[in-house]
Amino acid sequence: MNKNLLILGAGQYGSVIKGIAESMECFEKIDFLDDTFGSGETEGNYHEQSIGKLADYEKFIFEYSYAICSIGDAEVRKEWTEKLTAACYRIPVIVSPRAFVAKSVQLRYGTVIEPMVVISENTIIGIGTFVSAGAVVNHNSFVADYCHIDNNSVVMSGAFLEAMKYVEPLEKVRRVPMKFTISKNGQIKKEDISKRTPVGDGYNFDDVM
Repeated sequence: MNKNLLILGAGQYGSVIKGIAESMECFEKIDFLDDTFGSGETEGNYHEQSIGKLADYEKFIFEYSYAICSIGDAEVRKEWTEKLTAACYRIPVIVSPRAFVAKSVQLRYGTVIEPMVVISENTIIGIGTFVSAGAVVNHNSFVADYCHIDNNSVVMSGAFLEAMKYVEPLEKVRRVPMKFTISKNGQIKKEDISKRTPVGDGYNFDDVM
């Protein structure tokens, strides 16, 4: 297995991921796949140079052990992440050395954590989620798969963010008292307990991951 990384999507966020990956100093080579390949449309459009189109991903499996999707649309990101997984790529977690991530935090594959992010204790960040610079995800929170928490926003302690949600810059995600159980296959069962349980109670992390 090599230490080469293939990024799907050579646009602006692809450049962000590349910069963070380089700062981690653990990848030997980083390249892009993008559908602008061979079209001449990259110049002046904030695009990195690519080595092939998105559909070429299976051709590079032996040259690049790692791959990650940088596409902003959550549905598209999910689709490509699943394709990469099925093709036996390893999907990395990309974390800036300038972010603070508590030791008890669980980061699922495909997650990108930008500089100056704070993720506090006992928090779970789902598959393919982007957490942008300056954001704070407070303790005991659950962020489901393929979310994007944008710059300087706050996920407050004990909050639950459903899959594929976009959090605007400076937005606060507040806690709704809720009991939820997460099974091994990722199914989430939620129960609103706001009318019968004091704030601070009612969280049950069972069989996570």
